Amino acid sequence: MSSLTYDLTLAGLSVGSAAALTGVGLIVTYRATGVLNFAHGAIAMVCAYALRQCVVEWGWPLWAGAVVTLLILAPVMGVVLERFVFRPLSVLGGDPAQTLVASIGVFVLLVGGAALLWGQGARDDAPELVSADPWGQLAVVLVLATGVGAVIRWTRFGRELRAVVDDRGLAVLGGIDADRVAAAGWAFGAFTAGLTGVLLAPYVRLDPYGLPLLVMEVVAVAVAARMRSLPVAVVVALGVGVAQSQLTRLHPSGRAEPLLQAVGANLFVVALLVACLALPRIGTRDALPRTATARVPTPQGAWIVAVILFLIPLGFAGSDLHTSVQVPALGVVLLSLVVVTGRGGQISLGQAAYAGLGALFTALLAAGRFPGLPRLPELTALALAVVLVAPLGLLTGWPAITRRGLALALATFAVGVGVSRFVFAQPYATAGLSLDRPAGFEGDRAYYVLELALLTLALLTTHALRRGRTGRALAALRDHESGASAAGVKVPALKLLAFVAGAALAALGGGMLGMSLRAFDPTAYDPVRGLLWFAAVVVLGADSTLGALTAAALLVGLDAGARGGVAAALVGVLAVLVGQFPGGPYEAVQRLRPRREARLTATGLRARRRLQQAVRTAAPPTADPGTARPGTPRRADPDGAEQGTPRQSRPPTPHAADGAPAPPRPPAEGRAVLTTHHLQARYDGFTALDGVDLTVPPGRITAIIGPNGAGKTTLFHCLAGTVRPSQGQVRYGNRDITRLPAHARTRLGIARTFQQLAVFPTLTVAENVRVGAEQGRTPDPAAVDRALRLFALDGPLRDAPAADLPTGTLRRVELARALAGTPSVLLLDEPAAGLDTAEVTALARILRALAADGTALLVVEHDLDLVADLADVVHVMTAGRIIASGPPAHVLDTLDARETAV
Repeated sequence: MSSLTYDLTLAGLSVGSAAALTGVGLIVTYRATGVLNFAHGAIAMVCAYALRQCVVEWGWPLWAGAVVTLLILAPVMGVVLERFVFRPLSVLGGDPAQTLVASIGVFVLLVGGAALLWGQGARDDAPELVSADPWGQLAVVLVLATGVGAVIRWTRFGRELRAVVDDRGLAVLGGIDADRVAAAGWAFGAFTAGLTGVLLAPYVRLDPYGLPLLVMEVVAVAVAARMRSLPVAVVVALGVGVAQSQLTRLHPSGRAEPLLQAVGANLFVVALLVACLALPRIGTRDALPRTATARVPTPQGAWIVAVILFLIPLGFAGSDLHTSVQVPALGVVLLSLVVVTGRGGQISLGQAAYAGLGALFTALLAAGRFPGLPRLPELTALALAVVLVAPLGLLTGWPAITRRGLALALATFAVGVGVSRFVFAQPYATAGLSLDRPAGFEGDRAYYVLELALLTLALLTTHALRRGRTGRALAALRDHESGASAAGVKVPALKLLAFVAGAALAALGGGMLGMSLRAFDPTAYDPVRGLLWFAAVVVLGADSTLGALTAAALLVGLDAGARGGVAAALVGVLAVLVGQFPGGPYEAVQRLRPRREARLTATGLRARRRLQQAVRTAAPPTADPGTARPGTPRRADPDGAEQGTPRQSRPPTPHAADGAPAPPRPPAEGRAVLTTHHLQARYDGFTALDGVDLTVPPGRITAIIGPNGAGKTTLFHCLAGTVRPSQGQVRYGNRDITRLPAHARTRLGIARTFQQLAVFPTLTVAENVRVGAEQGRTPDPAAVDRALRLFALDGPLRDAPAADLPTGTLRRVELARALAGTPSVLLLDEPAAGLDTAEVTALARILRALAADGTALLVVEHDLDLVADLADVVHVMTAGRIIASGPPAHVLDTLDARETAV
């Protein structure tokens, strides 16, 4: 027994060593670049194939093949990826969504290229670089981990690496070559990936799909190490490897036997699920996919062409028609990604799992093998399978409530891998399954007609989720999650809706795909397919239903008409090259098309001068708010920045008159009061708020000023519901709202704006405002038009995409959206930021009118001249406390006296 234990431990150390290499490479790349390299497994696979090509096919000595593969090919691949794929994205702004898509695109490109070059069959003759004795592999891991740790801790390069990780921009200003650091990180990460591949290849079947997925499963060790600690990654990898090996000694019996055996054989998958779903999140700063520009509408002619192309296969026969029946089914699956990612803005790398569950449940129900249910007709089985799979969308929807970006990508990928390993790969669930087509639709042509009908139903469902109140709320969630919550959108419920609807559509498409193939094929729904589908939908337009249908036709047509891997290679190239165009090819064409500068004729120039002169003559005289009180010198805010400096220059824009209509309101004395009581907030031991008591009364403008780091922003977030205090209370009237989320507070009547603009760029001005009116406290059909008129956003502006507007106009859009929900309390964070003098004057006039109408206003503002001219009460904060309160003249004069004394 002891000998068996020792042998199993050695085997586990061998597997754990390879996993530790993966963890070390992923952590170094992430720390140097901020990118979780999803292509790590694909690089490992390419290097394993390259070593085999050198040694087995070309007859090179093993050492020569290893030198070329590990010391030349792998690092060069890493440097090339950094230079030509990820560095341009960093220059463009480092959008995590684009970086993720590019990383997946590299994965798909390498997998497809390997399938084209070496074929899709598995190879079992990979050369053995290190003997099966695990001590050699373990020594390699320990030497690498120790060496990397020493470099990071004690060398100049390590200090530069840590500086780049902490703040890349500041590191560059300090003279550090961040590009050189990133290139070195990518080179080392690719080297460890290649080493992992050549070590694993002799013990697993080498194929373009299996090895990359196997390597990606062990990303759990890097996640468990929080993408930072190399020792933790090594210890976790070795521990899981040994535990997985020891579990093979168990021989359970009974119903639990297949499941326990599956867990024992896939312990790294279990670790991946635990690390991604249970451990503290990583990458929470990385928000995915939002389209930065206005959505480019699909030309109507394109839909006509699409309909014609989808009808053409009705004239096919034989293998051509048999291939074509797969396109509508895959199109429905990809429409699920349009709902989840394109419209809801949520990453979902596990849609293949829901498609596979749809096919599996349909087959089980039709065969009478589903527990507790009799044999059902195929169409009934498909409908019931959709109903059963839809709630399972909560497997990825629930983590999405608190996860975004990289953390959500890992969670959805983990669920997809788990379903593949613990359901699709288990004989007890899939052995002997066949799947017939519905009665009357057995032939390819008849079944294709049925598919077109179901595809039309899926398109109508997708269209319904992209229009109306739900569609606008989903677009707001995608464009700016915090802004959507502040507008009253129930973000958690909406995320669950997106994932449940996406799971239902994926299940429908998966069942259709199984019927088209007349069998349940687990390999058709493996996690690598999910990555390929995600990349295809994103690069062809994540929010484009036509893009999803185009992707389905390309994926099926290319793989059927050429060598396997062509479709994956093409999608990979598009993902790498078009990652900066999240709106798809239509947006790419629009942005790459040369723009001709419009030139006015002499008559037009004269007319423009006359119009500008008329506007200046008719416009009321404006003055800098800092000059509202004659004799008052320019003030400096408490952190030393001079105020009253000229704002950004832009021609004055027309604003509503003082007499603009306002919604009817109850008397101010009957309004609820927003108060805080002994409010405290801490971050990692730092006290941001220390016993703050504040009252925001109705009908008055309350201002908060103070130096940077005084706690103003934290207090604002506690009032808005985006930060929960560690102690104390926030009350609205007699109600304790301390634990209420932001959207619930908005529906009570507490609206807010953001210092950084929180508008929804893919919606028009009117749609932005309508979101606030629909989700606010008291939905009012007239609120949208009233808010648009109040902020001079009616007329041609109302139908303009928000992405195309200047900062001053967007400030008015954000304020109009907040007021459209008829709030009783309005929280304004730096409302004058980015506005010119005329716009600030108009803003101040509107805010005074709102206060006179009974609204309670709280303003956090650095412009002390604006505060002096606008506020009724001023509170001064420093070190998390309110140190002075009172009328602005008294408080600001006291501050001036203190500065003079100093």
